[in-house]
Amino acid sequence: MQLNNYETVFILTPVLSDAQMKDAVDKFRKVLEDKKAEIINVEQWGLKKLAYPIQHKSTGFYNLIEFKATPEVVAALELEYRRDEKIMRFLTVALDKHAIEYGERRRKGAFNKPKEQKEEVAK
Repeated sequence: MQLNNYETVFILTPVLSDAQMKDAVDKFRKVLEDKKAEIINVEQWGLKKLAYPIQHKSTGFYNLIEFKATPEVVAALELEYRRDEKIMRFLTVALDKHAIEYGERRRKGAFNKPKEQKEEVAK
């Protein structure tokens, strides 16, 4: 069976403690692991301001998980998102070859260079 690359971003409500937030992220990782998905990367982007209020809240904890799985796994993951009241929003997208390459470069730090290095590269 063909495994596709996916990236899911979800926003947790800002009223959670650090422990509750970590438990929520672990819960969704476990859903993927239980369904035999291959987790490639997990990032916690922290508390960010929202573009518009969601559920009367102006901030949320952003999280990203990159993984390889079948479409059935994505359906199961999104069902868990919908059942969890801590999730304010989520989006899961299938990655094409360009997005996969970009993700690999981003994880290696290709886009996080200090300003001085960027200027040298530009010259």
